[in-house]
Amino acid sequence: MNDINGQARAGRERPTLKTIAQLSGLAVTTVSRALGDAPDISAETKRKVREIADSVGYTPNRAGVRLRTGRTNVIALVLEAEPDGLNMTSRMIASIARALAGTPYHLVMTPEMPGRTPLDAVRYIVETRSADAVIINRIQPEDTRVAYLRKQRFPFVTHGRTIWAAEHAHFDYDNHAFGRIAVETLARHGRSDLLLLAPPQDQSYANDMIDGAFAAAGDFGVRVTLAEQMTSDSGESEIRHGIARSIAAHPKLDALVSASPNGAMVATASLEATGRVIGKDFDVFSKETIPFLKLFRPQILTLVEDIQKAGEFLAKAAVHEIATLGKDHMQMLDCPTGCATGTSRI
Repeated sequence: MNDINGQARAGRERPTLKTIAQLSGLAVTTVSRALGDAPDISAETKRKVREIADSVGYTPNRAGVRLRTGRTNVIALVLEAEPDGLNMTSRMIASIARALAGTPYHLVMTPEMPGRTPLDAVRYIVETRSADAVIINRIQPEDTRVAYLRKQRFPFVTHGRTIWAAEHAHFDYDNHAFGRIAVETLARHGRSDLLLLAPPQDQSYANDMIDGAFAAAGDFGVRVTLAEQMTSDSGESEIRHGIARSIAAHPKLDALVSASPNGAMVATASLEATGRVIGKDFDVFSKETIPFLKLFRPQILTLVEDIQKAGEFLAKAAVHEIATLGKDHMQMLDCPTGCATGTSRI
């Protein structure tokens, strides 16, 4: 590889596919297909070509790629403009980017801008053909973005499921199982009057979690109250006032289920302000994406949602959608610890 590096340094022109072909002894078309991860090119040839490409500092000419193939080699991740408080978004971005390493695809983030609908960002990508596929989250049961993408036959994958989930690529955490496990665990801890701090109910995973929690409540003979005028996405003030209202309306509450660590932390502080002792006369059960809640309060009961696994799957599913032109879809339902193994299929 030293000879290759020496030749690369000796030349001043930008390396091209022809440069790699000359150094590898392969045809230009073979080099192009290897860099494009073509299925009929051997893994060894792909490794050799990528190694040479990295050594000479080769980067594809996006304009040229688009002219030749009609593709941009870009996958767009559409996100809310507001960042989350506990770095879930950055972990998702990092895991998707890692999964795309070694492929011809690059990740770009497209924000959903304030004052515009979530569909606007997706429509812009499709109409300008600024990406080959999109990844979207915060999925609604009849998500207008999914309906639009399906109609346009544009490659996409969702972090969450719609009512059409069987017909499109997706990754989802089994929130029905989470709701059920949370209530069952609290019931086995002797709790009988639970408050559920659920996600916003316009999102699919909120309905799954609520259904799972109430199903378990019936099976275990406990009471579950759905928190009103606040969600797990609410701000600190809303949750503090909401907890105070809930305690006043239901003084026998002895446990809380939270869909987010942010909500669990604010709720815990609010409950302690009323004299409740977590783990003694009141229990908190929460989902988290970074295992740190027990550093905040060791008594909090938790289940971890693996965002790295989600990001890696979403990236692979997006590439698969592009390669197969949507003829089949990668799908996965990730089951939390304590339930049956998650399912996936292509």
